[in-house]
Amino acid sequence: MLAGCAAGCGLVDAVFDGFKHAKAVENDLVAMVGVKPAVAFNWHNGRLTSVTVTFPSLLQDKPLQELADAARTAVGKEFKQRADNVVLAFSLGPSETSAAQADETQGKNLP
Repeated sequence: MLAGCAAGCGLVDAVFDGFKHAKAVENDLVAMVGVKPAVAFNWHNGRLTSVTVTFPSLLQDKPLQELADAARTAVGKEFKQRADNVVLAFSLGPSETSAAQADETQGKNLP
């Protein structure tokens, strides 16, 4: 029972530390590119399987390769271990629909 509790505490520490690392990645990227992204992470059996860096919009003034390099650098530095995958994403906002499409679907029972 004591071993199970210790393992559980280690998991809590890893998750708590993960959130601290994610916040540090956000701060590093603000300093590097001037925009604060959202950073999410996934651990599996003590291994960092993925880190997703999502910027709030497309960054027209920064080349994609520069953003990718900055994200990889910040993730490696702050998480202090290699992530199996670093995902770079951009929020595009809500989807657009034409008024004709919206009118066409009103009143119909869609599955």
